[in-house]
Parts: sequence; C-alpha cells; structure tokens
Amino acid sequence: MKQSTFMAWITRLPLLKRWALMHCFQEENVSEHCHQVAVIAHLLVVIKNTRFGGTLNPEKAATLALYHEVSETKLQDINSNTKYHNPEFTKAFKQLEDLAEKECLATLPEDLRAAMEPLIVQAEVDPEYKAIVKAADILQAYVKTNNELRFHNNEFEHVKQNLDRKLAELEASMPEVKCFIEIFLDSCTTTLDKISEVQY
Repeated sequence: MKQSTFMAWITRLPLLKRWALMHCFQEENVSEHCHQVAVIAHLLVVIKNTRFGGTLNPEKAATLALYHEVSETKLQDINSNTKYHNPEFTKAFKQLEDLAEKECLATLPEDLRAAMEPLIVQAEVDPEYKAIVKAADILQAYVKTNNELRFHNNEFEHVKQNLDRKLAELEASMPEVKCFIEIFLDSCTTTLDKISEVQY
C-alpha cells in the first residue's frame, strides 16, 4: 500500500513559527495555535448551544479548527497586515491557500477524501462553522497579545488596537463571543499560583 504524506503535513506544523516578524516574549508555533483555537471554538459552540439556542456540533467546530491552518505547511504563517494589504494580493494568496489545501487533501487515499474535504479545504467549510473558527482564531490572537503586553512587549500594542476593533464587531453579532469574553478572557493570563484560587 502506498504511504500517504498527509500526517507529514500535520506533524510539520510545530516547525512553523507564528508572529515571525515580531519580537515575542513567548514564541508560538502553528500547531499550538490550532490547538488553542480548537479549544476556544469548542467552547464558543457549547455557549451558543446552551445559552443562545444554537444547534451546532462542538466537536466538529474543534476538528475544523485543528485543520484550519494546514496550508501553512507549504506557505508558512503570513502576517495578516501583509495578507490583507490590498485586495489583489489577498485574492492571490487565498488562491495559493486553496491550492495547498487541495494538495494536502490529495495526499490521502482516494476513499478518505470525501470525508476530509469539508474539514481541510476552507472553501468547502460550512459558513456557520467557519464563522465560529474565525472568531476563535481572533480570540486566540487576543489572548496571545494580552500575554505579550503583560510582559511589557510593546510590539503588540498596535495588534491589540486592531483586535479590539475586530472583537467589538464580533461581540455585536455573536453573543457567544461576548459571553466567552466575560467568562474566560481576563483569566487567560492568570499566574500559575493563582489558577487554583480562581473560582467561577
């Protein structure tokens, strides 16, 4: 049986550094990022279903988040200011991401592709789940930003300003995001000594 290189795409994600153009107090790789986005996406759906009448599957949201950056195995992490610098560049880069995702999908045995395509190829992801994962992605970046600022890394000051605006927009349209922020956000930078003291 021919060996698939699919897992090689996944196991190389820890080699890809996020925030590569910035000084970071604590480095972060794409695999760590995807894991944290998956946890946040799962929680967002649990909140949505429990408090706001949602009917999404939390496990599906988490799985989508785990795969949402798979194209970066080929393309690496690109600064969002660069990626969205102008519409022409954004369109071209999105096409590259789509090609990379389809290349990754093609490494799987043919009989497995139909099940995996709506998880890996972002153009095939259900829009409602895609919105959840995008919100989780922004929240994870915000947690990272707050942690860097906590250690007086002023390189993240402009990042926080940009994310503040994005989160305000999300809160207005997604009550589960507002709820997540109220419950979890401030405690994400809690010190180890204080973790056991925090009671909700």
